[in-house]
Amino acid sequence: MNHITRILIFIFLFLNFQNPVSALSDSLISREALMHTVEILTSAEMAGRLPGHAGFTRAALYMTEQFQNLGLIPAGDDGYYQHMKVEYNAIPEPCGFELHLRSQIIMPRHGIDYTFRGFTGSGDLFAPVVFAGFGISMPEYGYDDFAGLDLKGKIVMVFKNNPDWKLPETSWPGALPREKANAAREHGAGAIIFVSAPFERIGIPEVIGSVLHGPGDHPADFLQLMISRELADKILAESGNDLETLYNELKNKQQPISFETGTKAHISVRTEYNPEASTFNIIGMIEGNDAKRKNEFIVIGAHLDHVGSQCGTIYPGANDNASGSAAVLEIARAFSLSEIKPSRSLIFVLFTSEEQGLLGAGHFVENFPEPHKNIIAMLNFDCIAHGDSIQIGNGKSSPELWELARKSDNEKLVVDRSWGGGGADLTPFFNAGIPGLYMVSTNSYTYLHTPEDKPETLNPGLFEAIVRLGFRITRKLAE
Repeated sequence: MNHITRILIFIFLFLNFQNPVSALSDSLISREALMHTVEILTSAEMAGRLPGHAGFTRAALYMTEQFQNLGLIPAGDDGYYQHMKVEYNAIPEPCGFELHLRSQIIMPRHGIDYTFRGFTGSGDLFAPVVFAGFGISMPEYGYDDFAGLDLKGKIVMVFKNNPDWKLPETSWPGALPREKANAAREHGAGAIIFVSAPFERIGIPEVIGSVLHGPGDHPADFLQLMISRELADKILAESGNDLETLYNELKNKQQPISFETGTKAHISVRTEYNPEASTFNIIGMIEGNDAKRKNEFIVIGAHLDHVGSQCGTIYPGANDNASGSAAVLEIARAFSLSEIKPSRSLIFVLFTSEEQGLLGAGHFVENFPEPHKNIIAMLNFDCIAHGDSIQIGNGKSSPELWELARKSDNEKLVVDRSWGGGGADLTPFFNAGIPGLYMVSTNSYTYLHTPEDKPETLNPGLFEAIVRLGFRITRKLAE
């Protein structure tokens, strides 16, 4: 070996091993790989990835295979899987919704003008539509939207949200759909139609697929829909009313306004309900190489589930949250490709049932086998591929992580605003006292929970930038 060869070998070893972390480059994250995963997770075979459905299982098996190929250590209670039970409700074809006005019959478009709630019951009902404000019955406190109404076998239309004023002696009941549905059912109604209040949900579609239902018994024979404000105005027009005027009157008077609309509707839907469907989180790990610090963990997570399909319409969930799931996979791939392992252990987790109320993340936190203080940080990726810049949530609750993230922002895409208290799957970690960041894009919800949340609506350049930022943050935390 001559002198020049020895010098070249020395330079190579010096550059690659003087700082092992530098060998882990964010260039290992590519938009092509990210988009490839999104395409697979949003394919028709995955059917919207609703836990309990075969489509979710297919998506989970694909991601599990990727974890295996990367050599991640299985870290569930059954290999890579952490099992749990959730409610499941299938809504197969056919289904239908018609409005019968005095002068015409309107056939609303499924997925655009209306959608069924994920936990609607089964039935076939042709009945008058009654407007009942916010669908709240609290006569003991002087407020009852159902007072004086004959609702037996009828369809009641209510605002999905609660009033924005306060009662003098108590608070409003919950505003989750199941609570309002059961209240209407107890007053004799056969179905409920939800509509978003005017000026609510800015930047988010009015008609969304959703399986967030709330506590209580499942009303298996009670029909539940959500409609657009435009469609609601057509229902109300028969009585000379409109949604905005009614909302403002309710707000100003702070007293119920309820009446027969003069419109009838025909609703038909069939469901297949399972109160205890099997589902699971997917968990893989790269163990730290430091004897003292390998029992300190960084959790990199995203929810794999979405809201499934109904009546033959698939809600593919490209941004929400195939994008976050792809991010977890690519960050795991970047670390696994390097022979130089981090000091701290990295846990990569794909949560189930976020859409039902953060159930998978909550189960993970409740059953974590080590003390919660051993989790140094949690990075949550949710809706990261549609929009124009980057938001990092929970910065007000984890200011040190927020500063680390800002310093890692090579592309200067992170906006100044943040929030505290967790958010989405980060919330159970926050509640357990675990620091964390919520990675999300700005202006991200154009197609949220609609059939149009497809790969072609994503911003691949922004997608890549957010995942590279997440990788750089993880790399710094790992050492």
